[in-house]
Amino acid sequence: MTSKQPIKPGPGQESCWDYPRPPALEVSQENVEVVLGGEVVARTTRSWRVLETSHPPTYYLPREAFVPGSLREAEGASFCEWKGTASYLDVIGGGKVAPRAAWTYLRPSPRFADIAGAVSVMPGQVDRCLVDGEEVQPQAGGFYGGWITSRVVGPFKGESGTWGW
Repeated sequence: MTSKQPIKPGPGQESCWDYPRPPALEVSQENVEVVLGGEVVARTTRSWRVLETSHPPTYYLPREAFVPGSLREAEGASFCEWKGTASYLDVIGGGKVAPRAAWTYLRPSPRFADIAGAVSVMPGQVDRCLVDGEEVQPQAGGFYGGWITSRVVGPFKGESGTWGW
C-alpha cells in the first residue's frame, strides 16, 4: 500500500494534501497545450485548475481553446459529487482519435459554474499535455484526470493501494 504521508513541498511547489475537500476552483494563466497525432489540438493561457485533497490538479480549458473539429460528442456520462454530471468527448487530431479522452460539465453545480462547457482531457489518452512547456504525467489508475507536474507533490490518489483514501 502506498503511504499517505505527504511529501514536503520544495521551493515553488505545492502539496496536493494542502488542497481542500470539497475541491477548490482556481483560475490559471499558465500556458496549457494538448497534443494528439503530433498536432496541437488545444492551447490557452486561460484555464481553471480543480484542486482536491490527494489529487494532482485537473485542468479545464475553454472550449474555444480547441482547434475546430478536434472535439466530438461521445457516448456516456458520469457523476461527480462536487461538479455534477459530466458528458464525454472524443479528441481528434493528426489523423488519430482518442475515444472519450475528454469531458465537460454543461450544467455543473453552482460552486463550479465557471467551468460550464470547459473541457478537461485525460493526459494519458493523448500524445501529451503540457503546462508552461513541461510535459504532464497522467494521474495513475486510469480513472482520475489529474495533471502531474513538478509544481505539485503527493503522494497522489490513483496509485496502487490508494482506492480507500
